[in-house]
Amino acid sequence: MNKIETDIFEGGKKLPLIQEFYSIQGEGYHTGKAAYFIRIGGCDIGCRWCDTKVSWNLDMHTLASTDSIIEAAYKSEAKSIVVTGGEPSSYDLNYLCKKAKEKDLQTFIETSGAYPLTGNWDWICLSPKQQKPPVKEVNLQADELKMIIYNDEDFIWAEESAKKVSDNCKLYLQPEWSRREENTPKIIEYIKKNPKWNLSVQLHKYLQIP
Repeated sequence: MNKIETDIFEGGKKLPLIQEFYSIQGEGYHTGKAAYFIRIGGCDIGCRWCDTKVSWNLDMHTLASTDSIIEAAYKSEAKSIVVTGGEPSSYDLNYLCKKAKEKDLQTFIETSGAYPLTGNWDWICLSPKQQKPPVKEVNLQADELKMIIYNDEDFIWAEESAKKVSDNCKLYLQPEWSRREENTPKIIEYIKKNPKWNLSVQLHKYLQIP
């Protein structure tokens, strides 16, 4: 898909919205905190274990007004927005961040880092994928590195990725949901031997909330 630059998005004033909702963060460093989630459609990474494959095809999703999205986030009384996908780094998000800051909303993004980021972000959660690794600048910008563990080889990929982020980046290992019973004990033992890592679980799925 590459970096998407097309007139239909009007410089980021419109985005292919899959869903938006107010909930609590279920993964990583900010687990348990309230946030307004904005899921953008379109992704060319193609993870076989992806739990939101509906996000892959850009053409399936209606273009929504970025102003309306931010207004809904503001009215929800959320203090922060979380932009996820799909792959949000595919889009120009300068306008979205500008409007969010005007409403005093903190801006968080969850990305594979496949493309350079646009926008002003308070927190960048990087979840790299081997089939399309992050660009160097996103590695260095990341506040949080979240590695999904599907099989044993993913521990090697996690260590390789950890070498590319800054010393201040928070490091997390998270079991892929369909293999959580098998992989969570492995991750726990790995972290006990490598305590620079932290455990992330998909709390929202255990609680059965969005």
